[in-house]
Amino acid sequence: MRPARALLALGFLATALGAGGAATAPVPPEQREVEATRAAQAAAARRYRESLEELLPLREAAVERAETRLARDRELVARGVIAAIDVSASERALDEVRAAAARTRAEMAQADALVSEAEAARELAALPPAAPGTLTAGATLLRYEGRAPWSLGQLPVLERFFAERFRRPLPISALGQTAVHDRLGFDHHDALDVAVHPDSIEGRALVDYLRAHGIPFLAFRAARPGVATGAHVHVGRPSPHV
Repeated sequence: MRPARALLALGFLATALGAGGAATAPVPPEQREVEATRAAQAAAARRYRESLEELLPLREAAVERAETRLARDRELVARGVIAAIDVSASERALDEVRAAAARTRAEMAQADALVSEAEAARELAALPPAAPGTLTAGATLLRYEGRAPWSLGQLPVLERFFAERFRRPLPISALGQTAVHDRLGFDHHDALDVAVHPDSIEGRALVDYLRAHGIPFLAFRAARPGVATGAHVHVGRPSPHV
């Protein structure tokens, strides 16, 4: 081989080899598009969560003001200064701002869960196909391909198990399709998210129960390793992107 051709061949070879010395296969355009969509959804979920984090102090301040007003109105009623109907109005106002703060906290938890799911999508896609009845483990998630059919109509039985075992309600962070799932493009209509870490006592008990009853699930340890935010158990099939 002439020197010029040899150098050209070496150049092509260096381009084709990865850092580890093995040939790197080109990523299909369809896969690049899917990964870009997942990355965009994870980024959108993070931005939405940040906006809620800024909103929450305002909601909590409104609750404090409403509590102060109610306490004042009750004192004024006791002194005969205002009518009892004014207290009723203050109670309704307090209920409304408390509900708004609770919705904001719930949406923050849902956004955290969706960050976890979006960031784990690549890891999930890289796992081998799950055979029915098998548990597949990745670095930050567990996937169980249950044989039993699942629908939200089975939720009361699951809630009863958890309440009898732990003496508190099942901590559901997302039940079916929510406004957050609509906003961020996830189909969650026949699934629920339970706000427990899969490595906790409650999380392990829930995972064992689901496996024993053949119920499919995904268990996310976190959006990022070592960070608890976003850890949850997704009961049902994986949520496809819409």
